[in-house]
Amino acid sequence: MRHFVGEFIGTFILVFFGCGAVAVSILFQSYSGLFQIAMIWGIAVSLAIYASRGLSFAHLNPAVSIAFVLAGRMSCRKIPVYLGAQFLAAFLAAAMIYALFGHVIVGQEAAQQIVRGTPESIRFARMFGEYFYQPAGSALHVPYGVAFLAEAFGTFLLMTFIFALTEGCNVGRPHEQLAPVFIGAAVTIIICIIAPLTQAGLNPARDFGPRLFAYFAGWGKASIPGPDNGFLGVYILGPITGAVAATAFFKCLFQPQSQNGTDDKVNCC
Repeated sequence: MRHFVGEFIGTFILVFFGCGAVAVSILFQSYSGLFQIAMIWGIAVSLAIYASRGLSFAHLNPAVSIAFVLAGRMSCRKIPVYLGAQFLAAFLAAAMIYALFGHVIVGQEAAQQIVRGTPESIRFARMFGEYFYQPAGSALHVPYGVAFLAEAFGTFLLMTFIFALTEGCNVGRPHEQLAPVFIGAAVTIIICIIAPLTQAGLNPARDFGPRLFAYFAGWGKASIPGPDNGFLGVYILGPITGAVAATAFFKCLFQPQSQNGTDDKVNCC
């Protein structure tokens, strides 16, 4: 129960602040650029870790939980608890965002004559789940393979930073009290590069929880499966693939080389 509560609190904070920033940007044009939203996501990650790591390991992301199991940092028996808390928290965070801004969404849909559930309604659905699709022939068209690569590589970078910032053998890592700040900074940078392609999900719970809420809130097929049926491959399997690859990199290269360069007394875990 302690781990469930920790993951629930941390993931709720992360998704509410992050998706809330996206919602405010879409509805009110409150930000002048991507960097501001990326910074909010990064700060939200740091705050969520600080708020929850005393209760759980503050994964806040199914891909991170799976990677930690593969790296031997967590028992696989905890996976259902962690993933259940993460997905539930993300769903309820989206519900809270809709409770706050739903009337504004309805008003703008009416003003722009947008019918919820149609392709045009994706403009507002993007504040919940992520989208990479643009019409073929558009200068902004993102092919499915590129979208998958972007999500996988972005998560690979994030997971690599998490390992590097928390690995005992890495003598260059910051103090453990500062690690959440640097992890949040890593998220900010990754979003700045990846978001123009896919909105930079990097987290299956952050995508699927709000996307599922959007499905029930009337977006239907525009939300699930979405354009090109891409949510499962790009936003679920993509981050998991990237996290697994980062774990292999950590186990096979980073950790052995770190152990070779440090005193045997250093704890490598």
